[in-house]
Amino acid sequence: MSNEIPAADQTVIADLPRLLKLQKDAVLKDGAPNLALRRDRLARLSALLHDNRHKLADAMSQDFGNRARATSLLYDVLALLGSIAHTREHLHLWMQPDLHPDPAPGAYARVEYQPKGVVGVVSPWNFPVQLAIGPIVGILAAGNRSLLKPSELTPATSELQKELIAAAFDESELSVVTGGPAVGAAFTALAFDHMIFTGSTVVGKHVAHAAADNLVPVTLELGGKSPAIISHSADLEQAVSRLLTAKVLNSGQLCVSPDYTLVPEDKREAFVEIANRTIARVFPTQTDNADYTTIVNERHFNRINGLIEDARAKGAKIVPLVPAGEAPVDPATRRIAPTLVLDTQPGQQILEEEIFGPLLPVITYTTIDEAIAYVNARPRPLALYYFGKDALEERLVLDRTTSGGVTINDCISHLSDENLPFGGVGDSGQGHYHGVYGFRTFSHAKAVYRQADLVPAAALVSPPFSESNRAFLEQAFAAFAPK
Repeated sequence: MSNEIPAADQTVIADLPRLLKLQKDAVLKDGAPNLALRRDRLARLSALLHDNRHKLADAMSQDFGNRARATSLLYDVLALLGSIAHTREHLHLWMQPDLHPDPAPGAYARVEYQPKGVVGVVSPWNFPVQLAIGPIVGILAAGNRSLLKPSELTPATSELQKELIAAAFDESELSVVTGGPAVGAAFTALAFDHMIFTGSTVVGKHVAHAAADNLVPVTLELGGKSPAIISHSADLEQAVSRLLTAKVLNSGQLCVSPDYTLVPEDKREAFVEIANRTIARVFPTQTDNADYTTIVNERHFNRINGLIEDARAKGAKIVPLVPAGEAPVDPATRRIAPTLVLDTQPGQQILEEEIFGPLLPVITYTTIDEAIAYVNARPRPLALYYFGKDALEERLVLDRTTSGGVTINDCISHLSDENLPFGGVGDSGQGHYHGVYGFRTFSHAKAVYRQADLVPAAALVSPPFSESNRAFLEQAFAAFAPK
């Protein structure tokens, strides 16, 4: 073991095989949990979140430097409580087998949803409770056990989750391990029965490689540059207000944050004017504003500021949406004002990298075909947003673009509906969860076929083949002849 790995992390790494074996042995010993036990585990998870919501909000603010309490309570805790309630209400239906009667005379077929076993969860720092516990809702609903590795970049939140989960769950049911990159690498190399990773595309590729060595199926929830298309037909005041309000959520540190917007060329100046008014309303001040989340750490702050300076040096017009007299960029507090980036050009890093901050490139277009072509020239995004009132154009955008999910005339809202799958496509990820989609992602769909006592056709499909078999084949192929 390298001396560069902290001793505490070495201890965690050494204990990982024991934890995995403990849970796998429990799977074999206890079998699939019944509905009552699954609902009990979800109830414990709900109580843990509800009763400790203020501790969790405090920990998240400590990790960020300042994080709006309402952001933490709404998006990290309340959203999860709703997800758990939805799951507990519908779980008895999801657990029922899909019946397929009469596949052949006297036969019977069904699909049963069996727990996969032990599911590993690797979660990120930006919504450190929502994106850690969110997948676990579906994992427990499907009857699995789980190991969670939360981000080391939000240590207070990660350690609190570890403490709270240890108090509510036996480690053979659900357990949390914390540590740095070496722990993460050892964790993703374990032979789980399924693994879900939420994070960057670059790291997601490494996780997929590690999982492949053990043929572990992987759900990847990645990011990418999610576009917002504002149509000529849009209510511009409404569209810009909703777009900017979403953009500043968590200061843009969100995987489905709108990463750039495509705006009709003749509406650019009006867009900027409405954007200024919107931010002035939402954040009349930004310095020392408890509602405005800071950038999580110095490295990330410097990266985002570097995107601004690179764009400025390469010809972009930088428009900080900041109150008069306040600095648009403040290293002391790690605050960066909501910022529009105009006159973007190829070669600017802000057009190539996922921003993950409060910067919004504004790219103009003339025709909707031009806007669609711009989106399709880039990797498939996790989300796409369309603002407009033209039904035919809306259908065109939906048909000719591919993204993980879409919200029309708003941003991010598709995540809030537990009846919709959440997931990416291509570079933005693979697989889905939320609601029944999470239950099925973390279940093995087992085909069960019960043969009839008497199978009249058995002699026609088994040796020794005879004239009866030839006649049967001729008749069967005739039924499928092209018409």
